[in-house]
Amino acid sequence: METSKLSSKGQIIIPKQVREAHHWRTGMEFVIENAGDGILLRPRKPFPPTRLEDGVGCAGYRGPAKTLAEMERGVLEDVKRKWREGEGR
Repeated sequence: METSKLSSKGQIIIPKQVREAHHWRTGMEFVIENAGDGILLRPRKPFPPTRLEDGVGCAGYRGPAKTLAEMERGVLEDVKRKWREGEGR
């Protein structure tokens, strides 16, 4: 078990062994939650949670909706075209 002291500025040093085990780096932000007789420290996620509905339409496509089969066919055709033109090698 590691120990640390609270500084006069309210800071606690997280031991190096713990930081390395969690891959925590300088400048990371954390969420601190009360947890009974202690606290819970979690790295802050870089982006807020999103839903599929939040991202739909962000690619700029304005035509009619495509089926999964149509999208797969389009990707395959593009890969074949790039291969023929030498981009895929």
